[in-house]
Amino acid sequence: MNRAPSSHLPRQFATTRWSVVLSTGKQDGSDADQTLSALCQIYWYPLYSFARRQGCDSTTAQDMTQGFFTHLLESRDFRSAKRERGRFRSFLLVSMRHFMLNEWEKQRAKKRGGDRVHVSLNLSDAESRYAVQPATTETAEAAFDREWALTLLEHVQSQLESEYADAGNAETFECLKRYLTTERQEDRYQDAADQLGISTSAVKSAVHRLRKRFRHILRAEIAQTVEAEADVDDELKSLFAALTKR
Repeated sequence: MNRAPSSHLPRQFATTRWSVVLSTGKQDGSDADQTLSALCQIYWYPLYSFARRQGCDSTTAQDMTQGFFTHLLESRDFRSAKRERGRFRSFLLVSMRHFMLNEWEKQRAKKRGGDRVHVSLNLSDAESRYAVQPATTETAEAAFDREWALTLLEHVQSQLESEYADAGNAETFECLKRYLTTERQEDRYQDAADQLGISTSAVKSAVHRLRKRFRHILRAEIAQTVEAEADVDDELKSLFAALTKR
């Protein structure tokens, strides 16, 4: 079995995608626009879920989500970001809440297109994703945090799967991904050993590498949405806490 992808940790906290956006502010900068668009494309669904929890129907929630990101790229207004400790997650939620209040006050739907800035979002499956969520009494804010955490974990697992596939280890990943959960499943290593044709000790080592690489990618992804390395651990704690709240 081939080795899992390497996981060398950077010696210094690199410039993040979010810090690039913040440093540009209202100045013209295509790089910042592209960076912000990339962040939006990954994390749009938590805002859609927030809008639905706030009472919007599916069509209005789609309009609100698309309209918000359009407004964000056009205005380049990040004044509230610093007040929210420079975290992309917190900034998005506060800004979306304000945007929705403004839209409701205007009492009319806005169609955005033409020459205006447009963020391409895969909204087609938004309602189908939302429909399978279990009934809950959680607040819209709690739903946003939970969906952010789930979206983040899905994104990280997708990156990890691509790495294994590129290294010719797609079968290995498919077999071992069940062990990425926090549940201890060492007693089931024999199943994976039989499937991969290796020893249980080799499976245990492979799972260790898989989990280590997952944690590394997760931290790297979190780092792209905060300004400072010191914020990464706090943000991780907040996101995992969100998964346990109902």
